[in-house]
Amino acid sequence: MKIAILGTRGVPAAYGGFETLAEELSARLAARGHDVTVYARPHGVASVVSTHRGARVVHLPTLRRKYLDTVVHTALSGLHAAAEGYDAVLVCNGVNALFCRLPRLLGSPVRVVLNVDGLERNRRKWNALGKLAYALSERLSCVLPDVVVTDARAIQAYYRKTYGKDSVYIPYGSDLATPAGLATLERLGLEPGGYVLYVSRFEPENNPDAVVRAFRRVPGETKLVLVGAAPYADAFLARIRAEAAGDPRILLPGAVYGEPYRELLANAALYVHATEVGGTHPALLEAMGFGRPLLVHDTPENRETAGMAALYVDARSAESLAAGLTALLSDPAARERSGRAARERARSEYLWDSVADTYETLLAGS
Repeated sequence: MKIAILGTRGVPAAYGGFETLAEELSARLAARGHDVTVYARPHGVASVVSTHRGARVVHLPTLRRKYLDTVVHTALSGLHAAAEGYDAVLVCNGVNALFCRLPRLLGSPVRVVLNVDGLERNRRKWNALGKLAYALSERLSCVLPDVVVTDARAIQAYYRKTYGKDSVYIPYGSDLATPAGLATLERLGLEPGGYVLYVSRFEPENNPDAVVRAFRRVPGETKLVLVGAAPYADAFLARIRAEAAGDPRILLPGAVYGEPYRELLANAALYVHATEVGGTHPALLEAMGFGRPLLVHDTPENRETAGMAALYVDARSAESLAAGLTALLSDPAARERSGRAARERARSEYLWDSVADTYETLLAGS
């Protein structure tokens, strides 16, 4: 098949879940002999390349504004795709539902699959207009693409209950290559097992600020490493840095990808997942794949992902987070049980090859 993936920032991945999906899925589909193109934004990728892991990369411009970045780029990508003669197009992000018909603009019978992700309109970063756009997109996603994909059973149930729309459940994968060394830990002054790891975009509903406040209450020499960044959130990031400045144990190295990211995951004492919004989060799955003990914010989607492998807390509460961190860090046996259960769950439920199998069948229309 000739396949395109659009609606993400592109590859090599340097942002979030959709970019991870674009990278891991495109590489596997290309390895199976498909002609795969990923549409990218030059400012949103780790490097500007024409091919990546067997997939073609097409860079198109956009308007770098909070409310226009994604939709303008997807609209241009959809127009470009219309002239390319694709057999199937995977559109990522529910807000892009409006553009699902663009690849068919010239009459091509292209199959369009839309991955809607979680309930983005619940994110606090959006103003009333942004929330309205996402709410409208939820409705359009039920009629404009050929198939809707949801990455969590809870989101699948929401679409069925709210709109009577059946979707196809496809999660993310958890299996990453084992890192070769410890260069990143050495650069950051870290020891294996000597730090707590948090990975997410720095947005209010992901609670990085609450994690910082909670960790400052945790006794001991263990460090906290918060990996992430976010465009259009300079004030929020500055506030987090100011709160972290009072504790020398807290490190903010920014966004980290590739081998350095895998080093941090593989050697953490435990992983903190504090997101309130979204379906299945790749970073949580990847921590599970490396067998990390888990401290997780209690939502239906997060419980669906981590199951019995995690200790659940209210990440909006510094008291709850601090108590959970202290409990796990002081109990090696509990950490061992959590890590073992996380690895077993990841290997049985969340493998990238299985994800690629399902997408391949879905994109083929069979």
